Amino acid sequence: MKISYLILLSFLFILLLFSITTLINYNQYNEVQEKTDFLARSATIVREGNRYHRNILNLVGVGRGYLLTKDKSLYETFQSTTYENDSIFKEINTLLDDARQQDRLAAIRELDHKWVKEYSALFADIIRRKITGKLKADTVRLNKDIAELSGESPVFKRLQADLRSFINEEYARREVQKEILTDSIRSTRRISFWLTLISIIGGFLIAGTLAYNLSKRILKMVGMARTISSGNYVVHMKDNKNDELSHLSTSLNNMAEVLAENFALLKRKNEELDQFAHIVSHDLKAPLRGIGNVVSWIEEDHGNELPPKVHEYLQLIHGRLIRAENLIKGILSYARTGTESNEIEHVKVHDLVTEIVEAQTSDPGISIEIDRHLPNLLTQKIPLFQVFSNLVNNAIKYHDKKNGRVLIYSKEYPSYYEFFVEDDGPGIAAGHQAKIFKIFQTLRERDTFESTGVGLAIVQKIIDARKEQIKLNSKPGRGSIFSFTWKK
Repeated sequence: MKISYLILLSFLFILLLFSITTLINYNQYNEVQEKTDFLARSATIVREGNRYHRNILNLVGVGRGYLLTKDKSLYETFQSTTYENDSIFKEINTLLDDARQQDRLAAIRELDHKWVKEYSALFADIIRRKITGKLKADTVRLNKDIAELSGESPVFKRLQADLRSFINEEYARREVQKEILTDSIRSTRRISFWLTLISIIGGFLIAGTLAYNLSKRILKMVGMARTISSGNYVVHMKDNKNDELSHLSTSLNNMAEVLAENFALLKRKNEELDQFAHIVSHDLKAPLRGIGNVVSWIEEDHGNELPPKVHEYLQLIHGRLIRAENLIKGILSYARTGTESNEIEHVKVHDLVTEIVEAQTSDPGISIEIDRHLPNLLTQKIPLFQVFSNLVNNAIKYHDKKNGRVLIYSKEYPSYYEFFVEDDGPGIAAGHQAKIFKIFQTLRERDTFESTGVGLAIVQKIIDARKEQIKLNSKPGRGSIFSFTWKK
């Protein structure tokens, strides 16, 4: 399976777990909202039921008050209270969602109508008898009326009993819903916790597994790349999985094979080129020596017979032969640069530069000053020797004054040194500074100054091979400063 598909499936799995958790929480929210609405309606039902109970008790008090005070306004209070009870019944009925409670409420309302009807008739009869003066005459009936007005009637007692049953049932329903809500919240919390925990653990396991497998395979590729960069191209990495990294592994294996073939071919070509250079140099030197011998024989056998102009031509031939031999040596030296396998060793740069200066044949008027604080390096000695040798040789050879000075010093940086070879010679114009680092390029005519034009090309080749930098700061008539970097 491709890595992209695996990552997508892992993401979808974790997303599914979180979606389930969200859905459960959403359902829980709706259930809580539903139970909350029910509790609010139930509380209103209980409150209105208690309000109705207070009203019917007030009606009983109204009747008794009328017997005591004979106040007609109490009858009006009776009428308004009965109207209020009708609105209470209507409100409670709109809030009820249980059939049994609706049946109970209907029975209570029927009893209420019956009791109110009886109570109203009794109230009207008492008022009538009071007006006719018969209220106090019949003591037995008056006592019965007082009992009726005090709520001792069977209908009123049954009404109260049914109302208490209705309210208690509503309280019981509220408790049941509270328990259901509490259990639902508790179970939802538990399910949400475990799903969230599983999602987190699953996410970490999936991410960890992917990271471990991918990093393991990538590290193998990095190791293979390091092996290739170290020069070992005969490497192969096995990867049987069919994904993006396996395609990369196949590409690396193909690259290693191609590199191995190319470098083997390059090695053969270099060996052939090196052999060719040696053969050509040998074949070129032989006729040059033969020409030199012929010129020497002519001078030895016929030196006195030759005119001065012929002697001049023969000397010119000697100079051309020497230049040709020097060019051949320079070509061989340039071709061999970087091909030698030099071991790393401790190099005292001061001693190395001193050895180079002592080997130079310089004009007595040229003073060479070597900084005593040149560093000690752990590096390849021969390349550093070649760089210093060519720079010092050029500073001396191209100096145009009788009395001159050459300075050799260095500066230290965190990871490398910068070395300087400074002279107060003729200097180099800006337009010619890039030219001098190319092979066979010189700033003077070879007929006036003997130079092969190979030295600075060798320096540039060594510096480039080591990925260092070389700079030239020079102006005509003010000397030159060659500087190059060298890692510690």
